[in-house]
Amino acid sequence: MKEALEQFFIFVGLLVCLVYLMKCVRFSKCIFLHFWKVLPRSFLKSMGEWAVITGAGDGIGKAYSFELARQGFNVVLISRTLEKLQAIAAEIELTIGSTVKIIQADFARDDIYDYIKEKLKGLEIGILVNNVGMLPNLLPSHFLNTSDDIQSLIHCNITSVVKMTQLILKHMESRQKGLILNISSGVALFPWPLYSMYSASKAFVCTFSKALQAEYKDKGITIQAVILSLIPSWAFYSSVFQKMLLTRYVDYLKKNANIR
Repeated sequence: MKEALEQFFIFVGLLVCLVYLMKCVRFSKCIFLHFWKVLPRSFLKSMGEWAVITGAGDGIGKAYSFELARQGFNVVLISRTLEKLQAIAAEIELTIGSTVKIIQADFARDDIYDYIKEKLKGLEIGILVNNVGMLPNLLPSHFLNTSDDIQSLIHCNITSVVKMTQLILKHMESRQKGLILNISSGVALFPWPLYSMYSASKAFVCTFSKALQAEYKDKGITIQAVILSLIPSWAFYSSVFQKMLLTRYVDYLKKNANIR
């Protein structure tokens, strides 16, 4: 009995030592990374050789294209306006030196993905930025007063995220690495009356991203939703636009919440 008890305490002692040894190793790793200042570039480059950006012709997509090229990636730019893609590709190749492929595609349609799949064949894609999206009406409006082209919004804001992720995620899974950034909006965080379709589509992006991250985090793949502001910067700083937007929204709230 005494020997068994001694063996038990020895085992417990070894287990405690092992736990603290693991903690020391983790702490040492943090200290090492801090003092050696490991750059995120090494992490990003470990994902693969190519980055794919949808909606790359303007704004956020264009900015991602340049930054990922600066991080050492070759980039695939996808958008509907060929002239913009050609201009951006030429500038990236001239100023940064990365290889650029362009794919002209209109994400408001749903018959483009076989063509995109063929164009991406053979590329080691490490990063996908699902940026493309559309806002049917800049000014607030009731659902029944929005444009009739609701299907285009669904294709552009929802189908594009699902189909592009489906195309590229399977290859990331086989390589056990990859990063997918799905560009959402602040309107996804809670319902936005007068922007119902847009806010709902961006809420889908958030929910879809969180669910996929739970499914694939153990396979070396990171999937994130990036929350951005609804209003473009030029409009946000315009006092005329702010007054018009706030006036319409206050009027709506008064009618629907009996505010006086």
